[in-house]
Amino acid sequence: AAAMAQVEGLLSVDYEVSGKVQGVFFRKYTQGEAKRLGLVGWVQNTSHGTVRGQIQGPTARVRELQEWLRKTGSPQSRISRADFTNEKEITALEHEEFQILK
Repeated sequence: AAAMAQVEGLLSVDYEVSGKVQGVFFRKYTQGEAKRLGLVGWVQNTSHGTVRGQIQGPTARVRELQEWLRKTGSPQSRISRADFTNEKEITALEHEEFQILK
């Protein structure tokens, strides 16, 4: 997997998801989906009712999670919008795993 990642390149993206995304296990499902895709980063609730975080990993996998954050989310969530910022290529992952931050 490491060799593949070097060819493809690693991507880091910040995200913020708006809608009914708190109190619906959104963070837990996001963490589960990220782990399934082999991504690292973090997710947390904000004081203004959104969920934000950072995703890092192979570009194609990051794109899959972006799509999931845009369209799917947790079963009870209602996503109104997902914003992605600070997208950049990175040479190494900056996180060990995908964490839920309080």
